[in-house]
Amino acid sequence: MKTLFKSQDLWDLVENGFVDTDEPNQQLRDTCKKDSKALFMIQQAVDDEIFPQIAAATTSKEAWEILKKEYLGDEKVISIKLQTLRRDFENLSMGEKESVEEYLCRVSAIVGQRKTYGDDVDNETVVSKVLRSLISKFNHVVSAIEESKDLTTYDFDILKSSLIAHEERINRTSEKVDEKAFQVKGVSNKEKYDNSGGRDRGRDRGRGGFRGRGCGGDNH
Repeated sequence: MKTLFKSQDLWDLVENGFVDTDEPNQQLRDTCKKDSKALFMIQQAVDDEIFPQIAAATTSKEAWEILKKEYLGDEKVISIKLQTLRRDFENLSMGEKESVEEYLCRVSAIVGQRKTYGDDVDNETVVSKVLRSLISKFNHVVSAIEESKDLTTYDFDILKSSLIAHEERINRTSEKVDEKAFQVKGVSNKEKYDNSGGRDRGRDRGRGGFRGRGCGGDNH
């Protein structure tokens, strides 16, 4: 909803409201019209169970505040939840067996929750957190990004694409190494088998010849 309001240039009205006066003018009429539009959008977005709670609201800000309290809780509850989310964000770190995409989804989820509760997390904070919490196999690409990019403007989505591409290259290299090792092991086992078989056949021939001579001697 917040994104929708911003796209319609209504978010400032919803968030901050406006001052009504007894002396209407064209600007105030335009503001009231825009606020009515925002209020209508809110009314259309809520389900039938919630609508009665905002039915008496006369401004979009009033309706929005009712919804915030309904879904997020009062100021004390919001403060406690934000403290928890900020702590969770600071404690984030990538798991050794976790893909970078899975990890970045966890990061995005916590950032999204913080923003839902009104905590405006800037892009630099998120990018910096990700770079310092990746596992060691990303050290090379992290160093390259920190040296070549301005983290104040480096977009999170671009970072995500770069890290995923880097991980794919690592995985492809690892697969090739494993495949080569498997092939070498297969050749080694084959050589061992052939050598072992050769010795056995030699022993068999030796045993066979001995028995032949023995039998021949008995016949004489």
